[in-house]
Amino acid sequence: MIKRTLCIESPCHLKFSNEQLVVSYAHIKGLEDRADKTVPIDEIGMLVLEHQQITLTHYLLDELVSKNVAVITCNNTHHPTGLLMPLESNTLQSERFKHQLQATEPLKKQLWQQTIKAKIINQSSVLKKWQINYQLLQSLAMAVKSGDSDNREAVASAYYWQNIFPPAWQFYRKREGPPPNNLLNYGYAIIRACMARAIVGAGLLPTLGVFHRNRYNAYCLADDMMEPYRPFVDAVVRDIINTTSQVENLTSELKNKLLKLPVTDVFIQDEKSPLMIAMQRTAVSLSKCYAGELRKIAFPTMEK
Repeated sequence: MIKRTLCIESPCHLKFSNEQLVVSYAHIKGLEDRADKTVPIDEIGMLVLEHQQITLTHYLLDELVSKNVAVITCNNTHHPTGLLMPLESNTLQSERFKHQLQATEPLKKQLWQQTIKAKIINQSSVLKKWQINYQLLQSLAMAVKSGDSDNREAVASAYYWQNIFPPAWQFYRKREGPPPNNLLNYGYAIIRACMARAIVGAGLLPTLGVFHRNRYNAYCLADDMMEPYRPFVDAVVRDIINTTSQVENLTSELKNKLLKLPVTDVFIQDEKSPLMIAMQRTAVSLSKCYAGELRKIAFPTMEK
């Protein structure tokens, strides 16, 4: 089932009633006349809380995590800063944790090789879409070794970011850099939350990555598995700047385009699928690789 992404941008009170998330304005000065809005909890995959004056009940939070809803909190500049996920969401969690913890270094290197190859292939598809020379990336993808030992990812990344946006933008990729870095950051935060949700749903430990290792990062595995999905964000951002240069501020219109990423169609295992569902298939295939049931992770492509 395709789940909805909800973004709450105005002051309100959120509560739970009759299996519904209820958005209430009854106690918000100036908004008292607005009617309550309701959304079935079962339809929600992600809830983004943007306004600093949103309040919500603990009962609602408990119901959201019990349904494996990713709850994202944002700061006063509307950038995602926090993620709430369930501690348990899969009946085989203990068994899958065990397989994940026992994964050998050779296996992890093979999985990382597959991940980086898939990422570079999708980066080449983005360049191809905009009629930018992409042959170098295709060659680099085929040359990725176990564990990406000679860092083909970095070579591909340098070429990719130098060419994906028009020269007039003088773009360089940096988290705190000038626009459209802000759009990329917002989009990446959305798909990171989607991937974390998929990983937890597959019974895996999100803290234990294949490649990423950071004692302060609770979502290393999500950061690993989202790598081939990043180009889907890049493609949306490239589409945006093709129509407007006014991207200094994350307007509701711009955010709505990025919030549609979870339902963007991708190709995975020769089938068209919404990105959020594809992430679930990626996470499940990874769990089977850890268990020795599969040898290859299922990753999406932009082209069939």
